[in-house]
Amino acid sequence: MTLVIKADKRTEKGKNASGRLRRQGLVPAILYGESMDSLPLTLKKKDIIEILKSETGENTIFRVAYDSEEKDVMIKEVQIHPVTDELLHVDLIQISMDKPVRVSVPVELVGEPVGVKVEGGLVDFLLRELEIECLPREIPEAIRIDISHLHLHQSFKVMNLELPAGIKILHEPQTAIVVISSIAEEAAPATTEEVVEGAEMKEPEVIKKERKKEEEEEGETKG
Repeated sequence: MTLVIKADKRTEKGKNASGRLRRQGLVPAILYGESMDSLPLTLKKKDIIEILKSETGENTIFRVAYDSEEKDVMIKEVQIHPVTDELLHVDLIQISMDKPVRVSVPVELVGEPVGVKVEGGLVDFLLRELEIECLPREIPEAIRIDISHLHLHQSFKVMNLELPAGIKILHEPQTAIVVISSIAEEAAPATTEEVVEGAEMKEPEVIKKERKKEEEEEGETKG
């Protein structure tokens, strides 16, 4: 059953109006769509937070109801306060259930690679989300990849994915998702004492060269 959340059309705009809404447990939103003008709305903050915390998160398909209308939508973007983590604003996008949409889906790694368990390597997780295109009802919660067979210096690339029919991956086939890397041994930086000692060793050599030059000049003068 599709989730339905209620909304109200928003007439007041601006920072002060948005602040009043948030103090009432509401959040300002805008609904976008191909066949409609952008529509300012007001939503209940708790409804959006519940959607964001669900397993499907921003890829959740739900219906927004206002006046006598209902539209299938997804969350396009959310604005969060950088300090308080308060939900500030939501952008919704109207979707058609029979038209493909582009979304980001998290990658989940399964298994412990041979290159880590036996060969002492590290998992370098390069691409944690994948951009895909598919019908709204076919959006997966996550794309799971079994990496237990990977040895040291081997990688799992986009071209190695086995996705259900109807899901199109939007990355280049050669793009690496995971690499099993060796543990890099970084050279220890020189200590302050070593730097000072090195400077002290070089200084007499410079002075010696200068003295030799002075002696040669004096010899030429006498000659």
